[in-house]
Amino acid sequence: MGGWSVFVWMILLLALLGDSLASAPEFDPYKVLGVSRHASQAEIKKAYKSLAREWHPDKNKSPGAEDTFIKITKSYEILSNEEKRANYDRFGQMDENQNFARPQQGFRHFQDSFYFDESFFHFPRTSREFTESKHLLHFKQYMNEVVPDSFKRPYLIKITSEWCFTCIHIEPIWKDTVQDLEPLGVGIGVVDIGFERQLANHLGAHRTPSILGVINGKVSFFQYAVAREYLKQFVESLLPTKLVEKLTDNNYVEFLNSWHEENKPRVVMFDVASSVPLLYKLTAFAFKDYVSFGYVDMGLTETSQVVQRFNINTYAPTMLLFKENSEKPADVIQARGMKKQIIDEFVSNNRFLLVPRLVNQKLFDELCPVKQFHRRRKYCVLLITGEGEQFVSVNEAFFDFASANTKDVLRFAYVYQTQQQPLCDALLKQDDTTPPQVIILERRSSTGRVLYRSVTGGWNGSDDDKLRLHEQLDILQRDPSYLTNDAMLPELNNEFASMFLLRWMNTAYDYLAQFYFDLLYSNWREMMPVLSLIFSALFILFGTVIIQAFSDSGEDKPAKQKTTESPKTADGSPGTESTSSRAPKKNFVEVTELTDVTYMSNLVRLKPGHINVVLILTDASKQVLLRKFAKEVYSFSGSHSLHYSFLNLDKHTKWMDSLMESSPDAQPSDCSDEEEDVASYKPDYTGHVLALNGHKKYFCMFRPVFTGEEAEGSRSSDEDGAAAGTSRGSRSRGSSRQKATTLEIHHKLDRLGLWMERLMEGTLPRHCVPAWPCLDNITPQK
Repeated sequence: MGGWSVFVWMILLLALLGDSLASAPEFDPYKVLGVSRHASQAEIKKAYKSLAREWHPDKNKSPGAEDTFIKITKSYEILSNEEKRANYDRFGQMDENQNFARPQQGFRHFQDSFYFDESFFHFPRTSREFTESKHLLHFKQYMNEVVPDSFKRPYLIKITSEWCFTCIHIEPIWKDTVQDLEPLGVGIGVVDIGFERQLANHLGAHRTPSILGVINGKVSFFQYAVAREYLKQFVESLLPTKLVEKLTDNNYVEFLNSWHEENKPRVVMFDVASSVPLLYKLTAFAFKDYVSFGYVDMGLTETSQVVQRFNINTYAPTMLLFKENSEKPADVIQARGMKKQIIDEFVSNNRFLLVPRLVNQKLFDELCPVKQFHRRRKYCVLLITGEGEQFVSVNEAFFDFASANTKDVLRFAYVYQTQQQPLCDALLKQDDTTPPQVIILERRSSTGRVLYRSVTGGWNGSDDDKLRLHEQLDILQRDPSYLTNDAMLPELNNEFASMFLLRWMNTAYDYLAQFYFDLLYSNWREMMPVLSLIFSALFILFGTVIIQAFSDSGEDKPAKQKTTESPKTADGSPGTESTSSRAPKKNFVEVTELTDVTYMSNLVRLKPGHINVVLILTDASKQVLLRKFAKEVYSFSGSHSLHYSFLNLDKHTKWMDSLMESSPDAQPSDCSDEEEDVASYKPDYTGHVLALNGHKKYFCMFRPVFTGEEAEGSRSSDEDGAAAGTSRGSRSRGSSRQKATTLEIHHKLDRLGLWMERLMEGTLPRHCVPAWPCLDNITPQK
């Protein structure tokens, strides 16, 4: 009756709440939170947190605490949203969907949509808090407990907040998933972002709700729709892919016989299912350092032989555990519904071989623990042997002795002298003996101090050796002082440790995978420091390489420039540095070769307004002309619209001929008067410079300057016939053929600076072409 009375009272409260609030003179969220109308978001949030903790119904039991808490929450909802806050400041409203012209109806809509929503009365909230109180995580708890434990089992963590409506919607799915996964051994955690902001930032979660998984200390975010099956698949995807080996009739024998190489027992599960059960995978992950796991699908025809060999009941899941004997299992369990506790106990009790090999310090510490109390003494019987065939019978005899003496106080193990040389030297140096030897020892401290005694007569595996060992073990159990020798053992070598390069590659792969994941899914605020560091390193690296490359290539330029400047001052012609007022932005000129690869980008598809200045040369004149060309155009290199290239006539012999044929007005005017020499005359384009406008399809041409007696005539050729008559052009053409053999190549570009000035002024004649010649079609095949 008490429960019904409370329920009726709450129904009456819900019915009267609307009228009481509607009749209220005003509802001012600023007054409710106690902040000014100009308060910042930080001040509003701080006031809300303080009042919410004070008036929370779970903490404040006063009669009006729940109503006050509702008003505080709604006030924060209004003022924390800039749009709702602006609407309230302008119209006095509290719902962005209401009609501004009808405030009473809008307030009624607000009343219906807010006060009569059960989520505001904590019905789902109370249930969630009750079930998740044991799963709440704090930063220290996560670092000290969850991270170390994640190396044995995966964790599924939900990021939530105090008033997250979406969190309430996914609450039933989360609850059902927790009930399914927690009994299987999956760790569950809940982080309240309002109270554990440090932990949320550490995990990289900046919104609610968020679901993430933690395994081996690494965080992975769930990126799909929240559903039970998707969450189970997400947990399964966190586990390594090769935890359980699928066994058939073809590979089960090899799997069982490989215990010697891995030094681990084998557990084989038989079940009728195409996929390995998640419970079995979780068990394999928890004991991956001790046991190897295999799975047999009894529903396949490829597994009929292995099922018949071990006489497996096909109506219930069965687990067999094998140690040194691969013909007969050392332990068996069979049940229709296997529980995690049963499987863990089954594997934990058999996680060591009967006579394991000491391959690392961790295994030594577990097999031979340090003495704590008198009743907890553990004696380790250690065989120091070798790997050769001569030691096979010795090792088998020691295994037979251990199989017949299975007392809990004794632990049997063996080591290879070649693999653990420091340990063997510490135990054999006093007796000056050689393997095979049996040592009985008791550990006294974690630093390596042991008491030990060697079995007299060595160990050859004979019956006398077994008898002597048995007698000494009986004496030791009656008199612990029988161990007379004392030694400090070094730490064992890890025989299964991977090479440094492999460890480095695996670590690098993990960092790259984590970086790729953060780049796709994490908040960019967390990624900015990493990205800034990477781009800074790349900028410094490539900047240093580029500067060094160009500084090395330009070391010999000053001396050669002095030799080329002297004849120009003697002629009285002004230098290019004095003819241009433009200050170059670079101390070098970038000149690229016009080839099949760069032809389209440097000419055909050149940006509008950009001009490519191309020098025509050959292999013989390449070095001389390029140095002269760079000197002449250096003062114009500050212009972003000019690009500099060169074309090798030895590689592309017909390109200039094709260009001249497509633009007849660019040919010299005296060609028609010399028809008798056309067949034998082949023009020499070496030293010509073309200004190519790829977008507008025109070019300007610079013809070489011929110094000497015909300087006047040659100057008209340089000007491309702009100011000279036909007779002067004919005379310069004739003189060029007469003196072609006596010209110096480096003088061909003496007047290029003046021509560049006219190019920049736009006063040079332009020769249009219908289309640019195709460079790759006319390149000779070699």
